[in-house]
Amino acid sequence: MTTTSLAKEKLHVINTHVHNIDGIAKVTGRATYSFDVKLPGMLYGKILRSPHAHAKIISIDASKALAMNGVKAVVTGKDTLGVKQGIWRRFNELCDEQILPIDKVRYIGEPVCAVAAITEEIAEKALDFIDVEYDVLDGVFEPYEAMKKGAPELHEGVERNINVTRHIEWGDVEGGFEKADYIREDHFFCGGQAHMCMETRSAVASYTPEKKLTIWHSNQSAYYIQALMAGVLGMREGDIRVIAQYVGGGFGGKFELDGAVFCSSILSMKTFRPVKVVFSREEDFIASKRRTPMHYWVRTGVSKDGTFLARESRVVSNGGAYTGMGATALYLTGFFHSFPYRWGGYRYDGYRVYTNTLPSTSMRGFGAPQALFCSEQQLEWIAKDLGLDPVEMRRKNGHYAGYEVPGQAFIASCGLDEAFTIMQDWLTKKKAGGLPPNRGLGFSAAGFMSGGIFNWFDTPYSFSSAVVTINQDATVELHIGATEIGQGSNTTMAIIAAETLGVKVEDIKVHSGDTDHCPADLGAWGSRQTLMTGNATKRACEDAKHQLLEFALAKMGLNIVYDLDIADRWVHIVARPERGMPFEELVKIALRGKDGQRIVGRGYYTPHRKGMISPAYSYMLQGVEVEIDPETGKIDLIDSLTAHDCGTPINHLGLTGQLEGAFSMAAGYGYLEYMPYEDGKLMNPNLVDYKMIRATEMPPVPIAEIDTYEPEGPYGAKEAGEGLTNPTAAAIGNAIFNALGIQIKECPIRPHMIVEALREKAEKEKVGK
Repeated sequence: MTTTSLAKEKLHVINTHVHNIDGIAKVTGRATYSFDVKLPGMLYGKILRSPHAHAKIISIDASKALAMNGVKAVVTGKDTLGVKQGIWRRFNELCDEQILPIDKVRYIGEPVCAVAAITEEIAEKALDFIDVEYDVLDGVFEPYEAMKKGAPELHEGVERNINVTRHIEWGDVEGGFEKADYIREDHFFCGGQAHMCMETRSAVASYTPEKKLTIWHSNQSAYYIQALMAGVLGMREGDIRVIAQYVGGGFGGKFELDGAVFCSSILSMKTFRPVKVVFSREEDFIASKRRTPMHYWVRTGVSKDGTFLARESRVVSNGGAYTGMGATALYLTGFFHSFPYRWGGYRYDGYRVYTNTLPSTSMRGFGAPQALFCSEQQLEWIAKDLGLDPVEMRRKNGHYAGYEVPGQAFIASCGLDEAFTIMQDWLTKKKAGGLPPNRGLGFSAAGFMSGGIFNWFDTPYSFSSAVVTINQDATVELHIGATEIGQGSNTTMAIIAAETLGVKVEDIKVHSGDTDHCPADLGAWGSRQTLMTGNATKRACEDAKHQLLEFALAKMGLNIVYDLDIADRWVHIVARPERGMPFEELVKIALRGKDGQRIVGRGYYTPHRKGMISPAYSYMLQGVEVEIDPETGKIDLIDSLTAHDCGTPINHLGLTGQLEGAFSMAAGYGYLEYMPYEDGKLMNPNLVDYKMIRATEMPPVPIAEIDTYEPEGPYGAKEAGEGLTNPTAAAIGNAIFNALGIQIKECPIRPHMIVEALREKAEKEKVGK
């Protein structure tokens, strides 16, 4: 244990094992997802998509489709306000996407028009009877080609298709390289990755003659969708209700507007009937968004003893057709490329480039998995070249509590040193008995944020808010704007509320993901909910508790309110815990004392003076053992070890689930999940050809929890789960390097790369002899 808070010793619910409060509803099939919603008179919508990567829309003739029995409406871009929307509302030039474009399409699969019919089959058939005349334009699919003079222009006025640039710099970069005893340069490429949610994009929209719109939608932020829809429809936010009670996964791909929510709404407004749109799995591949492909150049200078003196990196990312969340990913990849180490000088330049491919956006890790794949492999090779222990070289330069990343971030808690000790012990034990042929061990270090300090959405609301109401029977209603997307945030908030109020988890009823009944929240992304919504929840419960204890103080005749506390539904004197009253009795006393008015507590959280990126940072190390077939290049994961510092764990069961899930997704990114394109067309948009890691391919995932205390987090908690997506691909690469002596600089690492690298290695050795 690195740091311990005295407060942690008094905890009753936090840091225990709690099953998800919505688990029974989900496993019994009673949980209602967006695609489960059925309304009277409901129509079904389907979307016609562009077969061209780049083309002008000359005309759309839907007369044949409209003549079909059962077809009720067809909408095109001309039925909309034509508003260019995006998540970057503070920077209007980055709001560049019309969900139904009026005059031009920019990638294969982009929506062109939508049909509503009485059945899904009729709607699907009607798409065949819509005639679209295109003027096909030259397309450009790779960022370096798109930046050349004379390349096709995707967006008018955007010079050389450069969407955004980002620059980060601190310290003496040039001086560091001059002092360096060893300098290494490498080029890497990291490909895209599909979000692969169990629930594909889906929405049901119902517009009424009273000009009110209700939307059931699978998303990561009901508030974002409400505000964005208000912008594109010209409506007031308060006239739109967005409900996202159950969501089948997000991973960063579901807090922007998508074709399902926009087209169902437009069709409903035209027909005054509810309309459901559910993406097929193929549509989810070709017409949502993906992890950002990145070309990395890295130059690193170190001294003979392994001190990190200077690093310089440059990234050119394939942004696809629109900005999405890609601008943030471009910044964060540069920031996390420095993690989790101290550099004498650091410089990063990032360029995001438009191409005629699927838009790139945020995905679990938010640019960091790409950064760490490059950084941690290069560091492994540097340690080898200098004859240094790779663990000790990293430990020597690692972050520590109290360190400030110059001009960027302040590290208040850090369990990195203990993680290195755990990993060193694991590696030593593994090596002690010797490894079989073609097996290797590798590890990688990383860090991640606990929510971003960004308000590019330009909202006046707090980052997170919570309202708690105490009922007369001592049950508790907790209203939060945070969205439960399967990560267990509702359970986390119930635990925090129960701990703070001194009741049990089963006393808490959590209401979330409904804009009519929950306060605004900036959504489930960047690992923000445990810290940010957790702080709001804790403060709301502290407010309610304080109000209750004032009545207990009067009833029990004590001098100051702070002599009282509540635990396990028992209101008691701290120094004499046997003296007190049941929580329910106190609630009734308070209700009578307030003339029947219920106890309502309010809390919010908006970070101030917490640096450029995040209020807090988690740290993690991932170790893997792999076996490689040198004939085929096939990779098998044999074993693993995760060492993770998430501050105070709120719920051990939730933590374990999140870390195992992150490892699985990250391993798939490292050696399986590949998105090949030909002239802008994705060649494997299905679950047969797009390879994900299966349960039978998962190794054991033992987890070493490093229990620190984060002063900014609720009860000392910080990020848990997303960050572990970052180090795993590099750990696999390092294991392959240590097993076979080959350096793979492209992710995912596919079998043919290994076979080719082994052949090149053999040829070099032959020449050397």
